[in-house]
Amino acid sequence: QVQLVESGGGLVQPGDSLRLSCVTSGFPFSMSPLNWVRQAPGKGLEWVSFIDPSGTMPKYADSVKGRFTVSRNNAKNTITLQMNSLKPEDTAVYYCDYESARGQGTQVTVSS
Repeated sequence: QVQLVESGGGLVQPGDSLRLSCVTSGFPFSMSPLNWVRQAPGKGLEWVSFIDPSGTMPKYADSVKGRFTVSRNNAKNTITLQMNSLKPEDTAVYYCDYESARGQGTQVTVSS
């Protein structure tokens, strides 16, 4: 079955960086587009980033454009999200998403 395991979250200060990873299994990863989504406390799911199967046409929400970079390793069935210049409003649980399937998420907290 489809499995996605996110990791890499933590507590950081504004302006810091984090690198999230998502290890996947159970579907044809190299042919599959994936997304990163997040859920802030008390709010709904927010789309963050998309990556196509080749990794050459990533897309980003306006709120993270220029600060976040998505990438993938098709040999390792893994996607990553490099997050720079983090802001308090980036605080959320981050999930990788494949056709609405998600893992347990990883908590990112940005606070001084």
